Amino acid sequence: MVKKAPCTLVTGGAGFIGSHLCERLIDEGHQVICIDNLITGRRENLAAITDHPRFTFIEADVTKGINIEGSLDYVLHLASPASPADFATLPIQILKVGALGTHNALGIAKAKGAVMLLASTSEVYGDPLEHPQTEEYRGNVNPIGIRGAYDESKRFAEAITMAYHRIHGLKVRIARIFNTFGPRMRLNDGRVIPNFMVQALTGKSLTLYGDGSQTRSFCYISDMVEGLLRLLESDYHLPINIGNPLEMTIRELGELIWKILGKKPKYTTKKMPPDDPARRKPDITKAREILCWEPKIELEAGLKETLDYFRERLQE
Repeated sequence: MVKKAPCTLVTGGAGFIGSHLCERLIDEGHQVICIDNLITGRRENLAAITDHPRFTFIEADVTKGINIEGSLDYVLHLASPASPADFATLPIQILKVGALGTHNALGIAKAKGAVMLLASTSEVYGDPLEHPQTEEYRGNVNPIGIRGAYDESKRFAEAITMAYHRIHGLKVRIARIFNTFGPRMRLNDGRVIPNFMVQALTGKSLTLYGDGSQTRSFCYISDMVEGLLRLLESDYHLPINIGNPLEMTIRELGELIWKILGKKPKYTTKKMPPDDPARRKPDITKAREILCWEPKIELEAGLKETLDYFRERLQE
């Protein structure tokens, strides 16, 4: 007897992480349905699987409802603008997809008896007063600040996801995703790695906010996808950090990019944006113990792959 391929819905599947996840799911034998309204996603991100017989793309806004015929085994909710550049220009869309979109994703998962995975974020910790950040830390968030739309949309999304688990017995997974990078990030994404790479490749100075001493931890996309799939296949229903615990300053990141390019470093400085986290580093003890997961790709190797991608995009 031939085993039926699992059917998986991915919202935001034309985005950076979503498109890589769709490809991996196809490779794993899933029937994949991707929904994206293409506000920040790109059809080109799905080029490798667009014509695959087990892949379906639907251009739609998940805040207006999700209608899928047939059975579903998994719902992976990744839909949301997610970069600092979006926080200022798309705050209402971010809040709607975090609230209405998550509600609709949970609703379809409940109706189909599917497992629901929520792509949450390290931004739920805000500008953290605890370091590194554990899943038990409740955060230091400014709900009315420039980053508040994204922070609070994801905090609400976690709350309603847990409510569906407690009230309806829905099988849920909650991934708190830390800084992730790799091919298919947007040229104008607004996050530090795309900013630095576009600036360096076009002969400009790298823009440091403040003195560049704020820290981040960067996880390569293939490691992130592996972590998300291991979480999906687990039976763990509480939030879990997925990210790379290798912490570095933004200036150190810039130095590494200049080193890879073999160019002399040059910088300009700007005032720190409001509520920009001073430090960000995941405690991944739970991911190691529960998922047997930790990142494998060295930062420099991932940066080289990403630079190649941005070089190609800039030549289009």
